[in-house]
Amino acid sequence: MNRVEGLAKLSGAERYTDDLTVPGCLWGMTVRSPAPRGRIREIKFGKGVDWSRLTVVDHRDIPGPNEVYLITRDQPVLAAAETRHMHEAVVLIAGEDREMVRRAVGEVKVIVDPLPAVLDFRVPPSRDQIQHNTDNILKEILIEKGDVERALAAAPVIVEGVYETGAQEHVYLENQAMLAWVDEHGVVVVQGSMQCPYYVLNALNHALNRAESQVRVIQAPTGGGFGGKEDYPSNIALHAALLAMKARRPVKIVYDRGEDMAATTKRHPSRVVHRTGVDQSGRLLAQKIDVVLDGGAYVTLSPVVLSRGMIHAAGPYFCENVRTSGRAVLSNYVPHGAFRGFGAPQTLFACERQMDRIAARLGIDPVEIRRINLIRDGQTTATGQVIRDGTDRLALLDKALDLSRYRRRRDECESFNATHPYLRRGVGIATFWHGAGFTGSGEVYLKSRQRVAGLPDGRIEVLSANTEMGQGTTTVFTEIAARHLGLDTADVAVAVPDTSRCTNSGPTVASRTAMVVGRLIERACDALLVKIGLPPTARGKAVTDAIVAWHIANPGKALHAEADYQPPPGIKWDDTTYKGDAYGAFGWAAYVAHIEADLRTGAVRVTDFTAVQDIGKVLNETLARGQVQGGVVQAIGWALMEECKWKDGGMINNQLTNYIIPTSDDVAPTRVAFAENPYPHGAGGAKGVGELPMDGPAPAILNAVAMATGADPCTIPLTPERMLECLPSEQPA
Repeated sequence: MNRVEGLAKLSGAERYTDDLTVPGCLWGMTVRSPAPRGRIREIKFGKGVDWSRLTVVDHRDIPGPNEVYLITRDQPVLAAAETRHMHEAVVLIAGEDREMVRRAVGEVKVIVDPLPAVLDFRVPPSRDQIQHNTDNILKEILIEKGDVERALAAAPVIVEGVYETGAQEHVYLENQAMLAWVDEHGVVVVQGSMQCPYYVLNALNHALNRAESQVRVIQAPTGGGFGGKEDYPSNIALHAALLAMKARRPVKIVYDRGEDMAATTKRHPSRVVHRTGVDQSGRLLAQKIDVVLDGGAYVTLSPVVLSRGMIHAAGPYFCENVRTSGRAVLSNYVPHGAFRGFGAPQTLFACERQMDRIAARLGIDPVEIRRINLIRDGQTTATGQVIRDGTDRLALLDKALDLSRYRRRRDECESFNATHPYLRRGVGIATFWHGAGFTGSGEVYLKSRQRVAGLPDGRIEVLSANTEMGQGTTTVFTEIAARHLGLDTADVAVAVPDTSRCTNSGPTVASRTAMVVGRLIERACDALLVKIGLPPTARGKAVTDAIVAWHIANPGKALHAEADYQPPPGIKWDDTTYKGDAYGAFGWAAYVAHIEADLRTGAVRVTDFTAVQDIGKVLNETLARGQVQGGVVQAIGWALMEECKWKDGGMINNQLTNYIIPTSDDVAPTRVAFAENPYPHGAGGAKGVGELPMDGPAPAILNAVAMATGADPCTIPLTPERMLECLPSEQPA
């Protein structure tokens, strides 16, 4: 089918938050902290504007607790006595004239007495830098299997490695934006760009001290998220709502690009240390892994980012002895939050570079060391989960090698490198996995509920809190409901996510939308059949006729049916010990990257890319292929060029002129292939796809660089400067 919202976006007719208008709307803006950490001594309001024409809000205007409701509540809505990061929100201003509000923001001076800031998460904090508990550790996790120390002591070969990854900016097309007003019934209404309407609802209920019935959240068309619109929209929604309540007029806040990049969450920087014991054939005997994530100034989502990173750290391999210790620690940078992959890209980068370095140490082909160690059905992961999904991971690897012409290309690279004076070509691989859905008992905790409605004209309406943000949710939900009931896709409508109409089907995160929520849609459709008196096998015209008949018999009544989440049978997880079934299903993949490096400049470019994955049943190949290609591009940026530059804890390259992302010239031909193995508990057999393609490109690219140049790159982004630093000394200048 055609993409449901595709024409509106292609033609420019789609109305994003900045396009929405409400009569009497004011512009809202934010005054921010000038220091990474300190006590607020004074706030000075200059005389360059007429303050009588403006609405000003600070922490004293918050009706409820000055807390952003999330996993924990340590982040203030507005800084009161202290600030913990540069650009932290302190004061809000709204007015009719946008330029006047901008001038007013410049007239406010936040005077801060500095306190010792943590600006390197890798260094243990001094006593005067402690800001969270007694050690600045936001979360600690330990995963143990077998006896690692004994296995390491007996291992014939030990390979150690230290791997580091930097922060990454989301660079969604549409900046953070929110519109708020109080309706005629006294309900606070917020509409804007977001991934998780019920996250925003909970935050508003908490800080505004309002009942759920007195708050309404509506998603506006959203121009990209990648995790950046998971938790942060709660902040800007609260700011817009506070201004609207005080001004008694609608308020719109739209960040410009510089403010968005400086003030919002980033991917967690990481440092991962591996100590691996192997035998002479390359078989893994022990994996000792230590993970540290930079959580930034507040907890936000760091515990669950760390959790996923830890579970994926040992890779898609079988090893009898694994010990993974991890912690997310505080620093005085912007809070780091959700980003596509959610911790797994960091730890899988380290794992896959480590596998290639083990192969080099032993003189084994990188393909063969993976062939030896890839997990088989019946074997267990680091958490003790028995893999029994029937996916042939070796066949997946072979398919990637065949499609990429790996052996031939490797030989061609070696011949080329022997003759060219300064260019080097290489080919690298990565095999990896990604758990679909929330970790462990997360889906049970969410208690997701999905609603469908039968409309008077016989159509089906899907009422979901899961959002369309460019990935194709609306189209996939339409297809799932239509296929399940034997309807034409024109007979299915997907409602705008609106907490006054849609049940809480959970957040649009964690590669769960098609698999988990799509399955709930199927079950809700089944419940609808029961409600209208049809057998579970009813399809097509019989369904539409029965819906019309029900409405004739029940005039004026709404026809709804719902389904609650039920975990797949046999799933057991212990949140305390981190043992058991971490995910109901895993996606599996093998990626191959071809690169060319210039020894004179240090520039590396990807010249060809192959991505093969098992994501269960592919529901819509065009959308799935687009997700993979987009993920590869985003990962190329993370691997080679996207570097956040900081000064005193603040981002200083917060413009797209000097924060470099891939352009069409940086994107190589990318062939995408799927090896379908339907998952029985996902909609139509689907597993998740959105995050998987973020995990594999960076290690595949750096593995190719190592093969091409003899360098040993272990830090990303591998900018030209870093590339030149890690080149062997005998390379030509």
